[in-house]
Amino acid sequence: MEFQLEYPLLADSTEPSQHFLVESDHMPSDKYGESLRFGNFDHAVRQETIGHISQICSGLDRLVPYLSVNYLDRFLSSQKLPQTKPWALRLIALSCVSLATKMLDVNFSPSDLQVNGGFIFDSETLQRMEFLILGALQWRMRSITPFSFISFFVPLFQLQDLPLKQALRARAAEIIFRAQTDINLLGFKPSIVAASALLCASKEIFPVQFSSFHDATANCSYVNKDHFQQCYYKMQEVVAVEGYEWAHDSVSRSDTPSNVLDQQFGSAASDISRRVPKRRRTSGSVPSSSSTVLS
Repeated sequence: MEFQLEYPLLADSTEPSQHFLVESDHMPSDKYGESLRFGNFDHAVRQETIGHISQICSGLDRLVPYLSVNYLDRFLSSQKLPQTKPWALRLIALSCVSLATKMLDVNFSPSDLQVNGGFIFDSETLQRMEFLILGALQWRMRSITPFSFISFFVPLFQLQDLPLKQALRARAAEIIFRAQTDINLLGFKPSIVAASALLCASKEIFPVQFSSFHDATANCSYVNKDHFQQCYYKMQEVVAVEGYEWAHDSVSRSDTPSNVLDQQFGSAASDISRRVPKRRRTSGSVPSSSSTVLS
């Protein structure tokens, strides 16, 4: 069964409404975002680890760091870290990226990218960290993300012109990518984030029709109106900070998010050995205290 960004659970399905039933299982814990905002959890730890993910993923498809950060947030929200030394955060980041590349069937060799980080982890240490993360995720690697709901909400906008639909999807996808690291959005369901991103995009592209688009989305039976309104306002803040200048000709570029969304990724077998294959051992050493994090 193929892993697709928009249809992660059933690749052959054309009806994404089933994702509403299980989306909460693919989110960080309820209090995670609140803990980050009010200092009960070290926001700097998350930011530093995301920075490592960004560095490791340099040159890779942007879907890889996106899925990696999804794994990271779900892991951090359920696993108390015994320590936050730089090498430990680097190991967590590397393991999240490794798992994401396996799901997306991206050619990735951790040993080729570790030296720049200043630490070298052998394959056994990396695999142990992967299993720790997988346990926290309850082996739900086919993450339900906001992208899973794009195809559900777009028809509500009743756009007849295909290029306009592509423009809406492209801009919404860009907003979703950029909004992922904002801690104020972590408490909202992926479906609400998707609906809010599409509404933000429509306000930029179709300002005259914005009111009707808002009402059509808010009146959807799957949408909590209060949460939708709150998420939309917070996402508007992200867009404002972003300073993004949207251009109509962006939809024709080969690397636009709309084209990214249309990509299909290679199959990921269900057995454990396929999802967590052993990596070849690298040279170098791991800090001796790594056993504390992994035990």
